[in-house]
Amino acid sequence: MVSPAAKPDQLRLKWLGIDTYRQPVIFMHRDCHICRSEGFAAQARVRVELKGREIIATLNVIESGLLGIDEAGLSTWAWQALAAIEGELIVIRHPPELDSLAGVRAKLYGETLNQAAFDAIITDIAAGRYADIHVAAFIAACAAGHMLEAEVVSLTRAMVGAGTRLQWPQAIIADKHCIGGLPGNRTSLIIVPIIAAAGLLIPKTSSRAITSPAGTADTMDVLATVTHDLASMRRIVEREGGCIVWGGAVGLSPADDALISIERPLDLDSPAPLVASVISKKIAAGSTHAIIDIPVGPTAKVRSHLAARKLGDLLEHVGAELGLAVQTIYTDGLQPVGRGIGPALEARDVLAVLRQDVDAPLDLRERALQLAGGLLEFCRAVREGEGYLSAEKLLVSGQAHAKFMAICEAQGGFHEPTRARFTHVVVAERGGRIVDVGNRRLARIAKLAGAPKAPSAGIDLHVACWSRIEKGAPLFTLHAESPGELQYALDAMVSSPEIFRMEHE
Repeated sequence: MVSPAAKPDQLRLKWLGIDTYRQPVIFMHRDCHICRSEGFAAQARVRVELKGREIIATLNVIESGLLGIDEAGLSTWAWQALAAIEGELIVIRHPPELDSLAGVRAKLYGETLNQAAFDAIITDIAAGRYADIHVAAFIAACAAGHMLEAEVVSLTRAMVGAGTRLQWPQAIIADKHCIGGLPGNRTSLIIVPIIAAAGLLIPKTSSRAITSPAGTADTMDVLATVTHDLASMRRIVEREGGCIVWGGAVGLSPADDALISIERPLDLDSPAPLVASVISKKIAAGSTHAIIDIPVGPTAKVRSHLAARKLGDLLEHVGAELGLAVQTIYTDGLQPVGRGIGPALEARDVLAVLRQDVDAPLDLRERALQLAGGLLEFCRAVREGEGYLSAEKLLVSGQAHAKFMAICEAQGGFHEPTRARFTHVVVAERGGRIVDVGNRRLARIAKLAGAPKAPSAGIDLHVACWSRIEKGAPLFTLHAESPGELQYALDAMVSSPEIFRMEHE
């Protein structure tokens, strides 16, 4: 029986505590009066209104006594989006027609879209009007290889327009990004304090892992809080000259957050959406000059120098069209950078470089200094040819470490990385010279061990490419926060292709 306080299009909220990540979901009883009168069935899209707020949610139907016929539940994300309170009445209606889906269908068939079509699609995605299947269709259409340069510019412009764009008083705002695909490549946490210590502004927003065992935001989150709103981010940057915060929390490019949430399970990161994602986030952060690291290697995200050049040219072109100066740098993607793979292990490596420990990973230090020096020159903070030495001086003098600690304090306080409770040393079954390292296989094993959700999980490497090792020598140590995850990763290694390819001597 319908509650006497409810109208024909209303149900009373009940807290269920169901986490669906970023997906707005509504739970209704199959026999509720709204399902019966409106013909709503499982997976229908419905408009939910409460106190002047509204979302478009996917319907999940309840057949048990979990909900009464006059009650509705919401996923945690939807509950927070509506600022709901248990017992309140929500209004449930049919959503408006999504005219922008015509553009998605056209793109799936290979047609060229104009700016208006991309604006409509991205506006609807940012507003949460698309179901996951709609977003997936759009990503697939853009990833199919038939996006013109002009379309990538239009997509990027639409993504910038759908969110907030920060403004800073300085004429030059620095930024840095890595295309990814290389485990342990946490140069941003070293570059940001170097650039900020040099007197430039660098408001760095970073992503959590999409297909890797750790993103920059995951690693920084081990050391300091990365979840900040725009006002907090601005205060941190104005105070210290830089920040390293999670882009998903500040909401500068809300459509990008929605796209990433679908790209993650699809394990998809194709050029057109990638370029639009990177450039839109840099522009939204108020950046004027960005240096972009493109690692190239047989098991990296970008496999060939030809593909790297095409991607680099597209990044620079789209950036220039939207007023962002972009410089791409092609780096060695043959093997992981540093020794740690996973948030806490990568954070340990970063601190070792900043603290100038004698056993700090030299490859991580060198790569960070090369990129930081290039960014200093690109932003005209130093003369051409002086960037590397200027960056190194800031590191050696301790200024970079002091600035990093100050940024951590501004972001809520510094924390030392934790260590995993369970470890297992993997040894070589035969001797030889390592000639190839399987980046993707190492990343997969680290993820199976729990990274990045379990921050201290991952892999600690003991060898590198071109190392000569003997049978029984340690290759890496696997770290996990539970014995079950440790065993899961070890079991997966049995059927995994060879991680280190060796030549016998």
